[in-house]
Amino acid sequence: MLTKRRQSLALKTCLLAGRLLIENGSNMERVNDTLSRMARSAGLRDFQAFTTVTGIVVGTIDEPHAQVITIRHRKNNLSKIADVNEVSRELARRKIDLPQAFAKLKKIDRQKVSRWQNWYESLAAAVLSGALMIVFTGNIIDSWAGFIAGGIGYGAFSYLLRKFKIQYLGEFCSSLIIGLLAVIFVKLHWANNINDIIIGAVMPLVPGVPLTNAARDLVSGNLISGPTRGIEAILTAVSIGSAIVIVLHFN
Repeated sequence: MLTKRRQSLALKTCLLAGRLLIENGSNMERVNDTLSRMARSAGLRDFQAFTTVTGIVVGTIDEPHAQVITIRHRKNNLSKIADVNEVSRELARRKIDLPQAFAKLKKIDRQKVSRWQNWYESLAAAVLSGALMIVFTGNIIDSWAGFIAGGIGYGAFSYLLRKFKIQYLGEFCSSLIIGLLAVIFVKLHWANNINDIIIGAVMPLVPGVPLTNAARDLVSGNLISGPTRGIEAILTAVSIGSAIVIVLHFN
């Protein structure tokens, strides 16, 4: 029989792990599986968890009151998901105890973004844009324009997301920048095809992870999180498409 203090710590640990997973782009099947394994390793009996993209509710037969945590921000950070999974495995293998697991999760939660990380992400987005432009369109000559537009567009997206915390605003504005850069390159006769440049440059903004998680959640029976993630991905696509349409309409 667990003490009340240990039960409370176990539930807090599960809630923190679940929040970190959802905030950083994990699908719900992984979240539920991780929470169940951590609760079992902590000794909780008849553990139950209700998970959605906006909140988590957990409880156990030994604790009369359920505990709730709210999910306010979501992004894609697969390294934090991997770190949380590693903590879960170490707890299951008895390499660490419950207080150590909670302390490690708090440390993961406090991890700050490196001052150079946004530059690295922008550079990676630029390389991805140029490469995918060649793959999708076969336009090698204009790939340098896709490289520049994709890097600048993603850099603008990262800055706006940190500044205003509104995901769709960042994607809309960054798509506007990409469209304008493509138009400028062609108007100045530095590049030849506006459409090819835009196709490559917007690829880093395309909501691939939310769409994949939406499909996985639907297949695994999460009929709340699946459609919610799907709608989120559709809104992202609408934001990108609306910005590009505006630019091309006034071109």
